[in-house]
Formats: sequence, C-alpha cells, structure tokens
Amino acid sequence: MKKYFLLFTLVAMTSTLCLAQGYTPGGNRSRGHIQVVGDVAVAQLVKRHIELNERVRTIPGYRIQVASLSGTSSKNRAFDMKERIHMNYPGVEAYVVFDEPNFKVKVGDFRTRLEAYVFLQHIRGEFPGTIIRDNIYPTQINWDEMVPESEDDI
Repeated sequence: MKKYFLLFTLVAMTSTLCLAQGYTPGGNRSRGHIQVVGDVAVAQLVKRHIELNERVRTIPGYRIQVASLSGTSSKNRAFDMKERIHMNYPGVEAYVVFDEPNFKVKVGDFRTRLEAYVFLQHIRGEFPGTIIRDNIYPTQINWDEMVPESEDDI
C-alpha cells in the first residue's frame, strides 16, 4: 500500500510541475505574457520619488559643531569665529547656521565619522566643547581635484 501511495504522489507532483512550467505535450512551448495590474496612484508615487531623488543631490556626512552662540552680538561672534577657522585651518570649510535662537558654527565636510574625529582632535584645544554632528549636505565635489592617495587606490 505504501508503494502505491508513493507512486501516486510522485506522479501527481511530476504532472503538477510540468503544468506549472508551461509544458505542452509534443515539445511546443509558447511564450507567456505577464501583465502587472496595480493602482495608478502607486505608479505616480514611484515616479514622483524618482524625480525628487534626481533633483535633490545630497550625501550623508559629518560636520564638527564648534560653537552654539546666543545673545547679543552672537551673530558677529559666530562670523568672527568662522574667519578665525579659515585663517588657522586653510582648506577646511566653516559654516554659520542660524537655528533660532542660536548661531551655530560648524566645520568640515567629512565623509566618515573617523575623518571628523581626527580633525576634532586637532581643534579641541582651541575650541573646547566641540562635538561631531551627523549632517546631510549637498554634493559639491570637484571630481577633477580628486587624486588617489596611493597606487592601491587606482
């Protein structure tokens, strides 16, 4: 009895697999047609998402917040601090951001937290209380100035 049950199960599975694969007796295979039926609103949302990603060109990165200033003359102090950073650390970009009611001074466009941490160690003595912040900033990378650091990077 077990033999017949096993044989019946094998025959049923084989015929089911053949039908699922589109097998037709005689070796003729026909090409199938797939039609995806979906809501138009989903297609519009996907299209809108793609358009938004093409317009907004940003990359994740890190900046070091050097100061958060408030009160009278905080704007002037923030821009003075920005100038001091430009003079003491040429090649490093500094930003003044107004986040009501504070003027925040941020430094750098670092791709990794490790890069930001290394620079933080250089400026920590001059600017106590600095912290690393996650940011998303626009891509303004000049690819012509990118030079590999070693032969292994090529």
